[in-house]
Amino acid sequence: MANRMTINYEKKPCYDIVFTDSFDLIPDELQAFDLENRKVAVIADSNTERLFGNEVCDLLKGRCKEVMLHAFPAGEANKTLDTVKDIYKALIEAKFDRKDLLIALGGGVVGDVTGYTAATYLRGVDFIQIPTTLIAQSDSSIGGKTGVDFDGYKNMVGAFYMPKLVYMNIAVLKELDDRQFYAGFAEVMKHGLIKDSMFYEWLLDNMYGIHDRELEVLEEMVMRSCTIKKLVVEKDPKEQGDRALLNFGHTIGHAIEKAMHFEMVHGECIALGMVAAAYISWKHNWLSMEEYYEVRDMFVPFNLPISIDSIDPEEILRLTKSDKKMDGGQIKFVLLKKVGKAVIDKTITDEEILEAIREIYFSDEDAKK
Repeated sequence: MANRMTINYEKKPCYDIVFTDSFDLIPDELQAFDLENRKVAVIADSNTERLFGNEVCDLLKGRCKEVMLHAFPAGEANKTLDTVKDIYKALIEAKFDRKDLLIALGGGVVGDVTGYTAATYLRGVDFIQIPTTLIAQSDSSIGGKTGVDFDGYKNMVGAFYMPKLVYMNIAVLKELDDRQFYAGFAEVMKHGLIKDSMFYEWLLDNMYGIHDRELEVLEEMVMRSCTIKKLVVEKDPKEQGDRALLNFGHTIGHAIEKAMHFEMVHGECIALGMVAAAYISWKHNWLSMEEYYEVRDMFVPFNLPISIDSIDPEEILRLTKSDKKMDGGQIKFVLLKKVGKAVIDKTITDEEILEAIREIYFSDEDAKK
């Protein structure tokens, strides 16, 4: 039994999200795509190839013209144009044409890389998302953002390109390693902080069920998170306005990610960025001191960092200037007017940003105190 959610684009139904607890319904869900006349390329990373590659390909064999599995090494370091180039080569050698289909089987990196490949191969081929991490299921697989990093700068090359279907097997979240699971939770909490204070409170109330990865709790968490993202991306599909609210924590978070050479996972960096943004919100008298500390400390039970000792605050400030969300030389900074309501502020000064970075910076001198 599957639950469904439809994402609209320009006020018309665009694609469905399917929520279920196995991969078994994939053949049924793909019937509408005339599979018997199409080649299918399942794109995975080295982790998802090992865990799920054969299972998904076996479900497709005999139902499509041909199925091919292509994998690249796991990790943000491989979210590059070189990886896309390797996929192009594999597709060309297998004689994939415009009517054929790509499937992204993996987390956010696989989804972004496959989506960008689909957007640009032969000027556009269909693709489907099968996200297998919490960060991909709750956030990155929805909304049509695709892209790759360039020289370490996050998502500098990309396209808005919608999938034909997003198929979520929630049960795979029970097998995620703890670090990846909790990193994904950072994006879940972001959705509550920017748009839905009741969801934020629900996360607090269901902390133990989330920790224990109870399937019903996970499904409700992912569906509620997707509902928030649905409302945002349908209103502003190409980030001309409110969709930028989804970048809460990302300006400083992306800078930390680059400064750390991607040794920290995305969600950990975004958690730090959200703490810094909440701090600025407090200093603007939008959050009370108590609210700021509650937001900050909420990350701790989910094994997410609220401070870091291995950065240079001045370097982080400099790297924020390379953020793709700059507008006329000014950072569009997302702050909390209150828990559940975010706003975009273009007036934040370098001094305010630096003060917030220092708030999350735990130096050797601090450790001696």
